[in-house]
Amino acid sequence: MILLRDCQVYTPEYIGENDILIAGNKIAAIAKKITLPQEIFVKIIEGKGLKAIPGLIDAHVHIAGAGGEGGPASRTPELKVKNMLEAGVTTVIGCLGTDGITRSLESVLMKAKSLRQQGLSAWMYTGSYQVPPPTILGDIGKDIALIDEVIGVGEIAISDHRSSNPTTKDLLKLAAHARVGGMLGGKCGIVNIHMGDAKNPFKPLYQAVANSELKFTQFLPTHCNRNPYIFEDAKTYGKKGFVDITASSYPYFPEYEIKPSKAIAELVKAGVPLEHITMTSDACGSLPDFDDKGNLIKLEMGFPKSIFDELKDAVTDEKMELQDALKVVTSNVADILWLRNKGRIEANKDADIVLIDNDFSIKHLIAMGELMVENSEIIKKGSYE
Repeated sequence: MILLRDCQVYTPEYIGENDILIAGNKIAAIAKKITLPQEIFVKIIEGKGLKAIPGLIDAHVHIAGAGGEGGPASRTPELKVKNMLEAGVTTVIGCLGTDGITRSLESVLMKAKSLRQQGLSAWMYTGSYQVPPPTILGDIGKDIALIDEVIGVGEIAISDHRSSNPTTKDLLKLAAHARVGGMLGGKCGIVNIHMGDAKNPFKPLYQAVANSELKFTQFLPTHCNRNPYIFEDAKTYGKKGFVDITASSYPYFPEYEIKPSKAIAELVKAGVPLEHITMTSDACGSLPDFDDKGNLIKLEMGFPKSIFDELKDAVTDEKMELQDALKVVTSNVADILWLRNKGRIEANKDADIVLIDNDFSIKHLIAMGELMVENSEIIKKGSYE
């Protein structure tokens, strides 16, 4: 058992100074003062002056590596446990990405299982950029319904020169089948959409909804801050459906991208419901830049820490309340993806808690009830780290 004493608790809503008791992998109790019998062994962590926030959820990570747009040598490595811990991330959603040809969903699934075995939480999307998408069991509906770790399909690329140029009919069949698989498996069955650089990028999604009984919330379009015109379109689309902001690419492409923390604040100012906004890192994914002729001219890689850094900037630079900024990387993600035990500090939820100081330095991190960062030091190492 672990007892966090006198923390400023953000659930993400701020509820004041409280103790938090962790038993096993769950939050057992939250109260102003928790007293236990002396015979019960408990590790006490003094949280006075520290903020307790939910473990961050990074819902778009190429956990088994990605890339390859610049040839075999440009393939990116797998996600490391320390990359998650230094970012305050306790849960990830893995995806395949551009390379659904030489990389496999089986490797993503085994990486998700590996992260779970090492005490963190992980799920994944079936499919990749391509349509028809690769699968594990031969059918996306079966993957979602029958494989515990699979919650949806993606990232399916649209409005991008690397996409398969799916038609409205293709998107409809994909989304409807994912939804049924989700219903059968008790999953969200959502379709994660890679938004490319083409003009009027949301048009395929508007057409899909207009020509079916599907809702805008069946889709989760990402990279919505990749350039000024897609971001302007996102201000309208976000009032109907979800929009995901990508954090890791901004430092490499500030001439194109809208800074993530600024994007969140501007979306809210434009009337987009805060609950419709998420932010992910695209970690371990390659971040390519192409010239007008389609030639690769630059290639970088993202890390999970980008969402923690942009969370800080949303509070310090954009003057958002911490409880509001937190929702974009905790409770909003949990609600949209149906991760029912994640994203909140509440009794009976999973014990994923990060303690930070006023400078946003991570002092302690607990994932599934296990202390992994103590006194600013990572004490739980990943395999081969």
